[in-house]
Amino acid sequence: MKKRGDFTLPGEAGYEKLTLELAEKWGADMIRDSDGTQLSPELLQAGYGIYSTVCVIREHNEWARENRDKLQQTFLMAGPVTAEDDCVEIELLKDYFSQQFSVNTSPESLELWQVTDRTTEEILPREAWEYHEKTGCVSVKDVKKWHRYSVNFLAYRVWEEISMYNHITNHWDKEHLMQIDPRYEETQEYIFAWMRRWCESHPATKVVRFTSMFYNFVWIWGQSEENRNIFTDWGSYDFTVSPLALKLFEQKYHYALTAEDFINQGKLHVTHMPSGQKKKDWMEFVNDFVIGFGKQLIDIVHEYGKLAYVFYDDSWVGIEPYNGRFEEFGFDGIIKCVFSGYEVRMCAGVPVKSHEIRLHPYLFPVGLGGLPTFAKGGNPTLDAKKYWRNVRRALLRQPVDRIGLGGYLHLTQDYPDFCDYIEQAADEFREIKRLHESGKPYTLKARIAVLHSWGGMRPWTLSGHFHESDSHDLIHINEALAGMPVEVSFLDFQDVVDGKLKDFQIVINAGKAGDAWSGGEAWKDGRVVAELTRWVYEGGTFIGVNEPSATAGYDTYFRMAHILGIDKDMGERVNHGKWQGRDADGIEFCGLIPKGTSLPVNKEIYVYCEDTQVYLKEVGSVQYSVNYVGKGQGIYMSGFTFSPENNRLLLNTILSVCKESGKEAYLTENVNVESAYFPVADTLVFINNSPDVQQVSVQHKGQEVVEELQGFETRMIKLGADDSCR
Repeated sequence: MKKRGDFTLPGEAGYEKLTLELAEKWGADMIRDSDGTQLSPELLQAGYGIYSTVCVIREHNEWARENRDKLQQTFLMAGPVTAEDDCVEIELLKDYFSQQFSVNTSPESLELWQVTDRTTEEILPREAWEYHEKTGCVSVKDVKKWHRYSVNFLAYRVWEEISMYNHITNHWDKEHLMQIDPRYEETQEYIFAWMRRWCESHPATKVVRFTSMFYNFVWIWGQSEENRNIFTDWGSYDFTVSPLALKLFEQKYHYALTAEDFINQGKLHVTHMPSGQKKKDWMEFVNDFVIGFGKQLIDIVHEYGKLAYVFYDDSWVGIEPYNGRFEEFGFDGIIKCVFSGYEVRMCAGVPVKSHEIRLHPYLFPVGLGGLPTFAKGGNPTLDAKKYWRNVRRALLRQPVDRIGLGGYLHLTQDYPDFCDYIEQAADEFREIKRLHESGKPYTLKARIAVLHSWGGMRPWTLSGHFHESDSHDLIHINEALAGMPVEVSFLDFQDVVDGKLKDFQIVINAGKAGDAWSGGEAWKDGRVVAELTRWVYEGGTFIGVNEPSATAGYDTYFRMAHILGIDKDMGERVNHGKWQGRDADGIEFCGLIPKGTSLPVNKEIYVYCEDTQVYLKEVGSVQYSVNYVGKGQGIYMSGFTFSPENNRLLLNTILSVCKESGKEAYLTENVNVESAYFPVADTLVFINNSPDVQQVSVQHKGQEVVEELQGFETRMIKLGADDSCR
């Protein structure tokens, strides 16, 4: 019989026959609507559970037009513009997408505007500038010639960003949706009434899928298509601001925030940088509101006998799933859009009953990068194979409860091979879930901690999907760890001070100097350095990648140079002699570095300690080294990009630390094939991460298990079977 369940299918009115055929083929037990689609009575009454999507803040255009002062807002910066005379004109929306923003010119808004001399960072007095509504410009008088001036101002967001993206991507010809701000009591009263009407008018709905809650991640578009994406950050809170919110914040925290606190010299508050206390307070303030008001809406859903799930990807700000308060919402489940393995791990660990991942490719004509998927020139089947390759690595280590797709089902009609592959992936998912239900997979002894500024509050993420954080070493390390047979935790620097290192054998710190992942000024705390030093001397392993522990003002640029045996010359040691280190090639760690490993070259990196053993180097640059200190060691890697070879290098490093054999862990020697062993089920799973045929073997009870896997194949072997060893 066809295996069913644990699959959510996007249905579509007008395509009932297709919807029901694919529901049967893919073993769906739930049917959902998508943004821009509806479910017909035939689909609602077909015997499947029904997911219905709601976005609390949009699709209220009639009310929004009557209450434009209650649209959501953000601070923007215009300029800087160079003064060529004693007066300068600054056009506020010149660089911004005109369909996304509208200047808020209300008196309470104008009180918050700031004009800044960016040459000196001096904020000008209010009498020095004037706004001209007809031209949309601010004129600044008595300026200093050749200085640069900018304006921080409040703008309404008049086109909800996800609707905007979907609209433009799919060439919709429909009304632009606005977004309303639930901070205002009038908005809350309207939403309460709307939520009850919605529940009453959707009796067939079993699961109410909140498209997150109230505030979008920050996505600022430019007017020019050459710079359309001015700023994107999935972890930023810049879209939560309003005069009312700022007033309430001041009442609660007893200090006021200014426009510049958000604009931050035009840099905004990218998640990749460590946060100051003001940002932490603002995040706490927003989360407190979102939880309080959100819980009331979820309670209404529960009153009508429905389940409440949240889609954690669009307007998710204020729904931090790991800040210790997520359970206060009362959600029954979480749904996460995933491109990569680390996103699976982030979803899987959220404290909620049901975890669901939405697979890619999304059923759209084009993908997020603008390349065709279900359109001429696209290959959605190959896309699906590559995305499933990324996802299943993590699913073998930590399970989720459900999978599904989103978008427009009719686009699959011309791609029968895609439909066949989704059937295969769905069946593989159910088998993997069944294996987890039998017992946990084999895991190495070493416990690993990833150390960065956000710590356990934001594990398994940086500030978005892989394609938006690609330039950061840590996102690649997260992706590698997501599919490894290891236990991983995330610590911040206060955790180090609080003595939490005792639970771990390995600590990884990876990032660029000053960013949140390396740690920035957190390394100025001598307690952090001393505690990590003590821990290494007593047997711990500190792995530093790229510019670990980097901060200026000390005798070494890397604060952990004495542990790593490696430092970086910032130009201060060009005339100093340097140790050469010991050439470790081929003397220990035989097979440590796989053929094809590729680590970056940085000629400023040099050997700091005499006995540092250099395993990989190029043109005088250290790429991989080990320094033994006390009972422990420091290991340095010049950078890390996820690849089969680099992934295996990191795994080999972990094996060397925990003194375990890959054979004992049922690990393969083929870097393109990964494996997981489930002891209770006595089942071995091979996954081929390459498009090519691969040979693989492992040891089981003294016998060799040899297999040949097709490109991207998943193979599950019951080791107790008579023909399992061959």
